[in-house]
Amino acid sequence: MNEPKVFLIHGFGGEPNGGWRPWLMGKLARENVWAAVPAMPTPENPKKEEWVKEIARAIGESGENAYLVGHSLGVCAVLHYLETLKNAHVGGCLLVSGPIHELSGDRYRPIDNFMNQPFDFDHIKSVCSKFTIIHGDNDKNVPILHAEELAQALGCELISIPNGGHLNGSSGWYELPEAFTVLMNWLKPKT
Repeated sequence: MNEPKVFLIHGFGGEPNGGWRPWLMGKLARENVWAAVPAMPTPENPKKEEWVKEIARAIGESGENAYLVGHSLGVCAVLHYLETLKNAHVGGCLLVSGPIHELSGDRYRPIDNFMNQPFDFDHIKSVCSKFTIIHGDNDKNVPILHAEELAQALGCELISIPNGGHLNGSSGWYELPEAFTVLMNWLKPKT
């Protein structure tokens, strides 16, 4: 059996070693779970097609052994990547603090190209059967209404983090135990 591989996708203006990603990578490594954080191209001026292509390149032929963890704009990139899959499936997607509609404010205009058309949730659910959403209940960047709508569209659990903000380093989040718990439940279910 092929071993699972976890791919963490950072967000707008993000970097691979930001926030809780290094902590989660360390926790997974101690469980002998392979994980990587590909650097998304031009994070300050992201282009949907470039990010989707980079995710596809990173995942390669991992298929159902691939588990994706997206944060913020990384959530949109993961969903768009799933939309491109034809005869392939991924093992699961953990979606953290992600927008699904355009956000208000000029500082978010560079990411509008990720949200200028509705997501094809029927297709997304046909190529991945496991989803969980984690979102701060007081996220000022991406209101929790986005997470509630996404959870309803995907028919999945929404874990709300009290006073979580955007669940990033700027909000003081350098560990995210809920993410580790979700992944371990998927990767190493108790028998």
